[in-house]
Amino acid sequence: MKFDLHSHTYYSDGVLSPAELVTRAVTNKVDVLAITDHDTVLGLAEAQQTIVSQQLPIQLIAGVEISTSWHEFEIHIVGLGIDPADDLFQRRLATQQQRRIERAQEMARRLTKHQVPDCFEQVLALAHGGAITRTHFARHLVNIGKANSLSGVFKHYLARGKAGYVPNNWIELAEAVQWIHDAGGVAVLAHPLKYKLNGKWLTRLMKEFSEAGGDAAEVASPQQTPVQKREIWRLCQQFELVASVGSDFHQPTDWNELGRGLYMTDDIVPLWQAYPDLVDAAVSAIEPVLN
Repeated sequence: MKFDLHSHTYYSDGVLSPAELVTRAVTNKVDVLAITDHDTVLGLAEAQQTIVSQQLPIQLIAGVEISTSWHEFEIHIVGLGIDPADDLFQRRLATQQQRRIERAQEMARRLTKHQVPDCFEQVLALAHGGAITRTHFARHLVNIGKANSLSGVFKHYLARGKAGYVPNNWIELAEAVQWIHDAGGVAVLAHPLKYKLNGKWLTRLMKEFSEAGGDAAEVASPQQTPVQKREIWRLCQQFELVASVGSDFHQPTDWNELGRGLYMTDDIVPLWQAYPDLVDAAVSAIEPVLN
């Protein structure tokens, strides 16, 4: 079976609707997909409705990706198999959404002072009522001709020290793990190499994530080398974590696709082996959201 346990819709910083995402996953022969939008579960019901109505041959895992602060680094924790209808979890995610709105309002205010017309409402619309992110600002600035690419916007407007930069105010890493566990889910450290930590800091991150009750880390992500996969798996073994896989898919590109490049060697313990009930439990948890 092909698993992809990290993907995004246009309810956070992806570009596809939930229906388009699950359809594309089927085209790419993904058997089990987790939708893990940033700090929101808005896309899950639509995705599951599409799977049921079109009788798509795919299983959906209810997921989320929670942004956290850890020693001044922004670290993302994926929750898999969470109960999206859990009232406490919904209230907790709402506090993250409020943080995102407040940050976005301040970003818009600062950009207005630097020849970018007040853009909060336009950026909010790009998020489809979901989680507003810096990527939405980048897309808007490209749309109005302030840069030719998203990377150009980040470089000139949104990076630390630039006009639109606003520090994040996310919850602590350990708190995110607790939220996920309280909602019945499994906590996964997302894309450990993406944070560009040196060896000492990466080891510390994996250690403290494990000590906080973390369950797994993404060992296989797009464009990782076999050596990098082995290094992450070595740290997983050291700190008693199992292995997850995820494309972190946001939109079709030449370098990233749903289900692509997520292979692991046979000696690596995958999350779905350690948590065999994850798929069935996750799908059944989405049903109350549909009703």
